Amino acid sequence: MKKYITFFFFTTLIFCFSCKKTIENIERSALENYFNNNLIGRNFIVSLATDSTTDLTSNYAGYTFVLFKTDFYHGPLQATKGVNKYNGTWSCNDDYSKLTIVLPDSIPEFKFLNRNWRFTKKDVPTLKLAPWGSTAPLVLYMTRQ
Repeated sequence: MKKYITFFFFTTLIFCFSCKKTIENIERSALENYFNNNLIGRNFIVSLATDSTTDLTSNYAGYTFVLFKTDFYHGPLQATKGVNKYNGTWSCNDDYSKLTIVLPDSIPEFKFLNRNWRFTKKDVPTLKLAPWGSTAPLVLYMTRQ
């Protein structure tokens, strides 16, 4: 009888751990699919950029931003304005709550964008972001075109 209880206990234990891993993989896969289908390779514009009470949105008029994929967590980023193309990078953490943007510091308007952002809302067409790990009154909305 003791052997059966031990067998049942270990079987249940293995089953529980394998289910948790399967659920985590399904959740990660869903996040990857959402990010891949709705953000990667899509054109975005800055529809709102504010620093406290200063509206910076007009600094980004005419710019289009596109994330390209190296893998699900980072890749190249391209900002285009007219015939000018600027290359940078993006990266995310594993739950897609953080987006790091790096563009050339030589372009003054990119200094505001170059930081770690946290998603406050990922409802396409508009992505709403705020600074990661900070309560600074910065807001960035990027809208898919």
